[in-house]
Amino acid sequence: MISTLENGAWLLNGVELIEDSANAAEAVAAKSGKAADKASAKQGTIAYGILKDHNTSGNMDQLKIKFDKLTSHDITYVGIIQTARASGLEKFPIPYVLTNCHNSLCAVGGTINEDDHMFGLTAAKKYGGIYVPPHQAVIHQYAREMLATCGGMILGSDSHTRYGALGTMAMGEGGPELVKQLLSQTYDINMPDVIAIYLTGEPMKGVGPQDVALAIIGKVFNSGYVKNKVMEFVGPGVASLSADFRIGIDVMTTETTCLSSIWQTDEKTEEFFEIHGRSNDYKKLSPADVTYYDGAVIVDLSTIKPMIAMPFHPSIAYEIEYVNANLEQMIAETEERAKVSFGDKIEYSLRDKIKDGKLMVDQGIIAGCAGGGFENICAAADIMKGKYIGSDKFTMSIYPASTPVYMELV
Repeated sequence: MISTLENGAWLLNGVELIEDSANAAEAVAAKSGKAADKASAKQGTIAYGILKDHNTSGNMDQLKIKFDKLTSHDITYVGIIQTARASGLEKFPIPYVLTNCHNSLCAVGGTINEDDHMFGLTAAKKYGGIYVPPHQAVIHQYAREMLATCGGMILGSDSHTRYGALGTMAMGEGGPELVKQLLSQTYDINMPDVIAIYLTGEPMKGVGPQDVALAIIGKVFNSGYVKNKVMEFVGPGVASLSADFRIGIDVMTTETTCLSSIWQTDEKTEEFFEIHGRSNDYKKLSPADVTYYDGAVIVDLSTIKPMIAMPFHPSIAYEIEYVNANLEQMIAETEERAKVSFGDKIEYSLRDKIKDGKLMVDQGIIAGCAGGGFENICAAADIMKGKYIGSDKFTMSIYPASTPVYMELV
């Protein structure tokens, strides 16, 4: 079950959540032994501490952020660097990673993607950037393995720039914001609200990170509950999730329309950094003993069931068993939504995908920054062990998110 609070919330010792009310401050003071001052308690969030460390304005209501690192891929970095060059760029002032994971194949009839890659390589050499050749890593997996630091901030020109599960507040923005950072300017925003994503319990067998993410997205997207706010994952349920599981949820927070995300860190986070030879980049992050949040999403992990997102947005999320039980209705609703884009100009129907009361699909893909992780692929392998997809039109493609993930799987 997932629920949201109408008011703000107090978190005591990282464990007990108390909804704000007329008597909440008294209850907080009695349980904590400290005066319940909302203004100071707001400064107890993990997000506040990180934003303060990166703010250059001296005013925590109006932030001027300087990021530690930048990331772009081969759809976005050419325009960003060209714009910065035209505006006086002489060198990259902070580490800037140029990955080649979105346009990795040669365009039909030309070499445009290869030309982009050569541009990225020569720009990295000229201005001091980090160039990641094609087929090495998805942008976000590279950042997780090589860039994220507990307490750091990263700005990326890809919408799913989220490394909160590793203690890094990361934001995805359009090219102009990266250009500003390359020109040593700042990212200017008002102090965002911080929403506690309070986790309890642990997932049942067969439930993966995408299921949890879709359940949260389905709950908060339409209401705008976390829009332009920071999602801070806390509570006793965090400890039940592996680093890979947390990453799988975290990268999907973009679909809630939040500004960024951050998680409390622990020995599982530390182990991730150790595996990648970066133990020094770990530190424990946790909310203060008495912390105030502008709202809270309460997630009982033990109640989440396998989920599916129907076209055309991840917020159109349902439990798979519900879709199976109401398949005709679900398909009819999808066809109606398609008319928004297609109108009556083309014939669009999914009814022929219903075979003997079940939904038949043409293609399976496990890939990318959300699905291509080590544990996710291992879970799929366990399910498929001893089975065969056949040699007909159905195809099953699996793309590990990075070369290290691929090698570990091998």
